[in-house]
Amino acid sequence: MDPKQMAKLMSQMGIKNEAVDAAKVTIEKSDGTSLVIDNPQVTKIDMQGQVSFQIAGSVRESKAKSEEKTDDAALVMEECGCTRQEAERALKEASGDLAEAILKLKG
Repeated sequence: MDPKQMAKLMSQMGIKNEAVDAAKVTIEKSDGTSLVIDNPQVTKIDMQGQVSFQIAGSVRESKAKSEEKTDDAALVMEECGCTRQEAERALKEASGDLAEAILKLKG
């Protein structure tokens, strides 16, 4: 079916749809991980007051920020032989940069 005909038919049925200009879509899951869709194609669909979104694109899974920080601290601790508190402080001072945190603790 021609896209124009499809849009007309949907309009007659009371279904409105519009493209949403989105750079990234993130869905936070209950287990703390996230699904990230970069450069997505997002369509907002309004059907009789019920709004839904259709999203298409490449999906990747991302760890929760707290898990990443914990892993980073463990890596710094292992590399430098320091305490967790020292590792977390160095990471904070280095704005999360692992290499800089390790160099600070070793230097």
